[in-house]
Amino acid sequence: MTPADNDSPRDAPEDRRTAPPHVTLKLATSMDGRIATASGESRWITGEAARLEVHRLRASHDAVLVGSGTALADDPELTVRLDPPPARQPARIVLDTRLRLQAASRLFRTADAARLILAHDPSCAPRFAEASAAAEGDVVWWPTPLARGGRGVDLRALLALCAQLGIGSVMVEGGGEVAASFLRAGLVDRIEWFRAPILLGAEGRPAIGDLQVAALADAPGFTRTAECRIGADLWETYMRLNAGA
Repeated sequence: MTPADNDSPRDAPEDRRTAPPHVTLKLATSMDGRIATASGESRWITGEAARLEVHRLRASHDAVLVGSGTALADDPELTVRLDPPPARQPARIVLDTRLRLQAASRLFRTADAARLILAHDPSCAPRFAEASAAAEGDVVWWPTPLARGGRGVDLRALLALCAQLGIGSVMVEGGGEVAASFLRAGLVDRIEWFRAPILLGAEGRPAIGDLQVAALADAPGFTRTAECRIGADLWETYMRLNAGA
């Protein structure tokens, strides 16, 4: 079975307003798990065929999520660009604790095409003047409790907000620290991993940040459920070992 044969998270029958969203972590890396060179160059590690599948994966989720570091460094749109286009674009969620994203960003400028949600520290007031650059009603500010220690938002609280809005599936697209935070919290149900046949070395930027794993028994566990060649790249799907617990 290839990754494309797996059931879409949108097909899950559970009540989206009570059940936490299904979380997919998407990785696009070199063979040694790097997402960029030391200088930050990352376009494009994987090939065109793999990038097309990423758009299809986006279309199968209710929302895509990135950290503010990725949003500021890459200035992405995070929209689904397929022909024909999807009937509905997924929402774009940015973990923007300090509300650093600017109105000139592509995320703000495309808010009329796909809703933009900024999860932020409740003590930071939204910059409504900047919001006027986007279509009214298409930018949403979510004051979200902070994680213990004040580093970033509380991810479980964030997913609870998603469930309240009927968001039943979220695809996490970066960066490395955001991926690590979801893994540390045990919130990743599925990994879609695209690996290019190149090596970037230890100086490259890792796909996953610090997991604080002291023993092998504590490492997050997954099982490979599908793999296939896609162009020059390898696409693997992993499911969390205790996903049904």
